[in-house]
Amino acid sequence: MSLAKIDRYIESHFDRNIAELSRLCAQPSVAAQKWGIEACAQLVADALEARGFAVKIIPTGGSPVVFGERAGKGDATLIVYDHYDVQPPEPLELWDSPPFEPTVRDGRLYARGVADNKGNFSSRLHAIDAILAEEGELPCNVKFVVEGEEEIGSVNLEPFVRDNQELLGGDVCVWEIGRVDHLGAPTQMVGLRGICYVELRVRTANRDVHSGTGGSIFPNAAWRLVWALNSLKDQDENILLPGFYDPIIPPTEREKELLGQLPDMLDYYREEFGLKGFLKGIDDPLALAVEAVYQPTCTICGLTSGYQGEGSKTVLPAEASAKVDFRLVPDQTPEQVLAQLRAHLDVHGFEDVEIVDLGGNPGAKTDPDHPAVQLAVKAAEDVYDQPTRVIPMIGGSGPNYIFQKYLGVPIISSGAGDSDSRVHAPNESISLDLYEKGCKHFARVLMLMGDY
Repeated sequence: MSLAKIDRYIESHFDRNIAELSRLCAQPSVAAQKWGIEACAQLVADALEARGFAVKIIPTGGSPVVFGERAGKGDATLIVYDHYDVQPPEPLELWDSPPFEPTVRDGRLYARGVADNKGNFSSRLHAIDAILAEEGELPCNVKFVVEGEEEIGSVNLEPFVRDNQELLGGDVCVWEIGRVDHLGAPTQMVGLRGICYVELRVRTANRDVHSGTGGSIFPNAAWRLVWALNSLKDQDENILLPGFYDPIIPPTEREKELLGQLPDMLDYYREEFGLKGFLKGIDDPLALAVEAVYQPTCTICGLTSGYQGEGSKTVLPAEASAKVDFRLVPDQTPEQVLAQLRAHLDVHGFEDVEIVDLGGNPGAKTDPDHPAVQLAVKAAEDVYDQPTRVIPMIGGSGPNYIFQKYLGVPIISSGAGDSDSRVHAPNESISLDLYEKGCKHFARVLMLMGDY
């Protein structure tokens, strides 16, 4: 295994790869706004074809999936899941450089989507370049599945995977995420919470009216929505949907053991986010770690109603809406939560509140002691300065359950994110140093897969 030569190739061709990544990030691909999706899918397909992959751009009910396959020397098959869609860039005024004009500052590359997830996709291509240049062939079979709707709940991915199980099948899946923690240690994130994302809408009249005309006699959509939202959760953070907590499976002793080995996040969170304290008065590192990922949530993500511009406008709103997400833990499902939410609103007199399902998926996790996880940990040993931390569950969500349900594969991670990446926020970025390490880590994952 000529790792030294592979590393030298990664280092000597680094600027060329960053230029390719920058071109990819310059192409908008905002699924929520249907902006630039097809053009970005073509860029992804072109990048895979340039590495000798047989590529298909496969239509779905929404954004197309780019599938690429290349045979390797060994029998094992590594599936690589990535996504080419990105979050909306707004608010634009908070960016220090335009979100779709990739810019290098102080050793970091700034652009919307560079951390989530175009940088990780590109780093894998660079590792493949290095292996092909030095070895002439890949050590295992590699299949890329690159979708365009991850940021809107992967709404068409499940039927795609279900209908293409033979095409997509493999032995191990590298997921789109990958990062080091705030202390610089590489992480293996082997579980994701689920999510149920909804919009609640209220309409009480056919138009807004003067608040003096209707304030005491017309129903107010904003108040209706506020009262409905207030019924979802009490001041002790208990979510009040009927049967909401019944399916929950608590963390295993092994999972709690792994959480207990993670850094104490209490002071870090207080300083990083300017917090005075935590919900439920939590002041214990392990309790915080367990609560953060093994408890479900109900989060108001945004509220819209009436006039919110400068100065005053005396108006009674006819419409109001709120975006709400529920982060789910095993064994909750979005379907259960949607039914519970409808039943709860109806029982409390809010039959007029419309629920718009904006997508979701259950949580899923890989055994932290699975041989594939150990392979990913071993691959990181001589790349990073610290041992890898195995994290049994993280707070975020993704469609990993689809791959485990239909393909039965363990899921591992590799990538270039860090605590300064500001994923989903203005000034999203990656560290170029960590990007290089991510390339080297993925190259080692591929080489070890040759003997899997």
